[in-house]
Amino acid sequence: MTAITPEIVAEHGLAPDEYQRILKAIGREPNLLELGIFSVMWSEHCSYKSSRIHLAKLPTKAPWVIQGPGENAGVIDIGDGDAAIFKMESHNHPSFIEPYQGAATGVGGIMRDVFTMGARPVANLNALRFGAIDHARTKQLLRGVVAGIGGYGNCVGVPTVGGEVNFHPAYNGNILVNAMTVGLARTTRIFYSAAAGIGNPVVYVGSKTGRDGIHGATMASAEFDEDSDSKRPTVQVGDPFMEKLLIEACLELMATDAIVAIQDMGAAGLTSSSVEMASKGGVGLKLVMDNVPQRETGMTPYEMMLSESQERMLMILKPGAEPQAEAIFRKWALDFAVIGEVTDTGRLQLEFKGEMVCDLPLDPIGDDAPKYDRPWVKTPPRAPLGAIKDTTDLMGDLTKMVASPDLASRRWVWEQYDHMVGADTVQRPGGDAAVVRVHGSQKGLAITTDCTPRYCFADPVEGGKQAVAETWRNLTAVGATPLAITDCMNFAAPTRPEIMGQFVGCIEGMAEACKALDYPVVSGNVSLYNETEGQGILPTPAIGGVGLLADWEISATLAFKAEGEDIWLLGAQSGHLGQSIWLRECRGQEEGPPPPVDLAAERAAGDWIRARILDGTATAVHDCADGGLLVALAEMAMAGRIGATVAPTAGLPLAAWAFGEDQGRYIFTTKPGATLPAAPVPLLRLGATGGAALAVEGVGAQQVEALRLAHQAPLPELMAR
Repeated sequence: MTAITPEIVAEHGLAPDEYQRILKAIGREPNLLELGIFSVMWSEHCSYKSSRIHLAKLPTKAPWVIQGPGENAGVIDIGDGDAAIFKMESHNHPSFIEPYQGAATGVGGIMRDVFTMGARPVANLNALRFGAIDHARTKQLLRGVVAGIGGYGNCVGVPTVGGEVNFHPAYNGNILVNAMTVGLARTTRIFYSAAAGIGNPVVYVGSKTGRDGIHGATMASAEFDEDSDSKRPTVQVGDPFMEKLLIEACLELMATDAIVAIQDMGAAGLTSSSVEMASKGGVGLKLVMDNVPQRETGMTPYEMMLSESQERMLMILKPGAEPQAEAIFRKWALDFAVIGEVTDTGRLQLEFKGEMVCDLPLDPIGDDAPKYDRPWVKTPPRAPLGAIKDTTDLMGDLTKMVASPDLASRRWVWEQYDHMVGADTVQRPGGDAAVVRVHGSQKGLAITTDCTPRYCFADPVEGGKQAVAETWRNLTAVGATPLAITDCMNFAAPTRPEIMGQFVGCIEGMAEACKALDYPVVSGNVSLYNETEGQGILPTPAIGGVGLLADWEISATLAFKAEGEDIWLLGAQSGHLGQSIWLRECRGQEEGPPPPVDLAAERAAGDWIRARILDGTATAVHDCADGGLLVALAEMAMAGRIGATVAPTAGLPLAAWAFGEDQGRYIFTTKPGATLPAAPVPLLRLGATGGAALAVEGVGAQQVEALRLAHQAPLPELMAR
């Protein structure tokens, strides 16, 4: 038997005081297997020990919320007996070490979270952050991650319909790969993970267990150093074709009444799935490790329990349902094995070769895991911007901006994804939000992912507000009613008070926005220690938003539709340039506070423009976000290949009018002479569509085709080098 030394405890990511807590909880020294189980279950990735007390501040309830945080995914009621089930997860550390498999298994894992609940996955999205576009590793990482996302999603047959890609030097040593899946189920056929029924069989289905991914959860809960490449064996290996079989087999069994509880084997594999199911159900589990399907010889219980081999599920079945379930899984060429039973002991007991090799109380492993209120300091406010030299070449600045890393076309990325498989994608990537039809109905789901990390770094509270508000705005811009969000909280080391302060601030801002917009959080993920040798990422609380269209055919897109239409700006203008892309790209400064978010005005403007979409008055709609008003106009012009002539607003410097990133604004078009009701926020006619150029009266013009070519060139040129 391996002696448990302080070095072995440290290798398992446990602090000395945490080990003392284990000794007290179980009344003896653990063996290596038991230490490994505590190690993964008490990791940040599984226990949320540094974030739980703050996550509790987020609003999670609404009349349409069926299941909030705490299950595999969140569930909302979308009417007519239909439910949308969705979640976002991180796979950051694995994707930096091995980009293809890291990204691919991130997609596979989040899909399992969703179909575990009884939903058929209908859409995948992602939120990706890479280092500087000219950094030595960016091209290789971007290529691998995009190939992994496309390779997995395309093979499984779930469309990848949207997302975001950003570049910043803060991610040079630690990229972010956040994956989101949305599925559809009937409200009467939703499955949960709490084990129940003493004596009920515990069943393992899917792929065999191998040695890949061991200690993946622990690795994902530690910062990188110069030896990070040595962690490559902790990256899982995915098989999308096996996942497709697993989806079909699970959904077929879910059509029966055989399943009592079900949980996917994600981070920490068989350990997390068994512990979480038993803890939620208030029961015990006894597992016979010899019965676990294995693809490698000589595997130990330690390896089997900590492996993160992909495409596996754990189920509790009703007694006598085993033959029916086995027949289904064998038909789909998947492994099926009864590996244990539900007990009344409240303990996790593992037997191997006739010996009891693990006997642990479940409460300390799960519900009673450490919970830390770590020290934190508030992010100091940024000094206001001083005098900024106004633009002397408005159209030159615009052309530079649409070709900048943050604003250049992502077509090279999304063309590698199958976004039309299933034939229900009705708004493709490239707009404010994707729209997927609810199969067999007129309803549509609008889906988006958003975050502006530079805002969160400058002011976490306002940045957290803005991240939520921007998803709400993007869903609204296609005509949807926003219903709920999932989040993926990506931050550096929580042991640093300034980083913990960023986390606390972002949570505060998110909570305020969710409450003001009636937009609860129903699921999410926390990814900490995103840093390399002390260099942390920007605080990145990625938000995935889901909204509902009563009729997907009554929706809006951003492209100008015809010449001679009126162009309008809805929302107040102050010309805020702090933390703007123009300030960085054209003046070389990342300074000042981010734009404030007026949540009352945000809601009023959104409700008003949504009504104009639904009554048919608005012919094109686009929210004003990164780059400001002139960039949004350019995006509408490029999408429709129609120019426009607009007049600048008197009283604002030209750069502030054109590129200020004031929040809560929409640009929309109407047919000439359309009657508009009074708006609750400022409403201004900017000009009209028409011609081949985007022109600003009295200032200058740029051909739309020249803008389009500049906009689309950067990523293909980078990847061709």
